[in-house]
Amino acid sequence: MQVDKHVIDQVNAVITIVLDKADYQEKVEKTLKNYRKKANVPGFRPGNVPAGLINKMYGKAVLAEEVQQLVGESLYNYIKDNQLNILGEPLASVDQPAIDFDTQESFTFKFDLALSPELTFTLNKKDAIPYYTIDVTEDMVNEQVKSLASRNGSYVKVDAAEEKDVVKGLLTELQADGQPAADGVVVEDAVLMPAYVKDAGEKAKFMGVTVGQTVVFNPAKAYEKAEAELASLLHVAKDVATTIESDFSFEIKEITRFQDGELNQELFDSIYGKDEVKSEADFRERVKASIEAQFVPESDYRFMVDAKTVLLKKLSDVAFPVDTLKRWVLATKQDQTEASVDTDMPAMIEDLKWHLMKEQIVKENNLTVTDAELLETAKKVTRAQFAQYGMMNVPEDLLTNYASDMLKKEETRQNILDQAMSAVVANHLKGVVKLNQKAISMEDFNKLYA
Repeated sequence: MQVDKHVIDQVNAVITIVLDKADYQEKVEKTLKNYRKKANVPGFRPGNVPAGLINKMYGKAVLAEEVQQLVGESLYNYIKDNQLNILGEPLASVDQPAIDFDTQESFTFKFDLALSPELTFTLNKKDAIPYYTIDVTEDMVNEQVKSLASRNGSYVKVDAAEEKDVVKGLLTELQADGQPAADGVVVEDAVLMPAYVKDAGEKAKFMGVTVGQTVVFNPAKAYEKAEAELASLLHVAKDVATTIESDFSFEIKEITRFQDGELNQELFDSIYGKDEVKSEADFRERVKASIEAQFVPESDYRFMVDAKTVLLKKLSDVAFPVDTLKRWVLATKQDQTEASVDTDMPAMIEDLKWHLMKEQIVKENNLTVTDAELLETAKKVTRAQFAQYGMMNVPEDLLTNYASDMLKKEETRQNILDQAMSAVVANHLKGVVKLNQKAISMEDFNKLYA
């Protein structure tokens, strides 16, 4: 076997692999012998099928398979042993000679390689990149405080109903004369929320009603034939619900209203732990700090977007194997056309430059993500998930258990590893380049992506 590399230019090369019969014959014969042992051919006992017949039946397919496997192994071993940094995957060369497994004993395979260019750049304080810090407003704090209070609220009984209250009672189907219908629908524990009644007139019937009163209304009109709501209220199947157009009486037995939790020590303790916060002022400061912490990843992400724009100017003259990459994209992505690849290629090259630049930054500065950093990133993800439900004081051991379970799933682990490495690169860059610190409102921050 002979393997040669021909360099076309700095970013394109061709690998040629020549196989002679001696390179593959032993493997082919061994495979055919195994076929002969297992072949089930009418007229012959297993293991006694003539070798010539086996070769006639399977020889060409076995030869092709063994040659292809040997070529593939030789190609990737050569790339690995010679530490070739390639982009995409090797492609069958446009100059690939014809292959005929019926007549040839020697085979030549050629592969086009897209080589990664060498990047030369320096980073220092002359590289100025904006870093946006999002202002936490009083309205943001108020909204979050209200949300936390709501999540720690409870239902209380009230005498008169308002739109967002929950009304419970006895629901009875009526005849045309207003009397209970024989064999009609009766729901003893019916639950209705006026806020979900779509018809304004029917909704108004429940406004201000008190416990003990009876309301006569029409569910079909109230919910405008909405199957799910009707079925839930009447405790019947959806297809049955849409056939019921009678009036109903609703005897009010209980009215409950949701009240936000009070901003007291009990609420503070439930969110941040016992005696961690001792006043409403301290509580609001903790809430503000939590919001600021939640904005840091947003600021870091924007920093990396702007870093890409600024730093890629250093690579404006770097050549890439564009034509070979276009062929690779067309070969691997079925939804792409030559026109779409031509349109998308400039952006793809920019993304590829940024990816290679970050890889080089990682390599040159020995940047790594330790197991402890990976776990901490997973805990941040877990903590944010709990925070969405108002759980701000999750015990450390519980966070660790949840995070550890997340890291056991390969796809999740890789996503978290990418987040952790991105944070490592961002932190490195923030210490190397000049940061133009800019405080900005959330509204203006969002406009940066417009």
